[in-house]
Amino acid sequence: MGKTEHLTDSMFYIMAALTKPRHGYAIMSLIEETTNGAMTIGPASMYTIIKKLLKQEWIYLHDGSDSRRKTYLLTEKGREVLAEDMELRKRMLRLAETGLKEVRE
Repeated sequence: MGKTEHLTDSMFYIMAALTKPRHGYAIMSLIEETTNGAMTIGPASMYTIIKKLLKQEWIYLHDGSDSRRKTYLLTEKGREVLAEDMELRKRMLRLAETGLKEVRE
């Protein structure tokens, strides 16, 4: 992924949803359910991000036989990018957790 490429939260959520083949509505529903409504991605944003992820070759069209319900899935490259970003986010959380703990002590 390199040091300059960071996933936006929306990209991260969409890629995380695409560890299994899903279509747009299923992606949006999963994200909303998983975050208890704290994170919602509208159709326009989602399809803009999907186009970007396709162009980056981080996802691919898994099944386009039904034009209204195209399913997408992470590529191997996409899995690597998601895993690297996950590690970065874990480090961010550890930093914040450590800092908050020190404040309480």
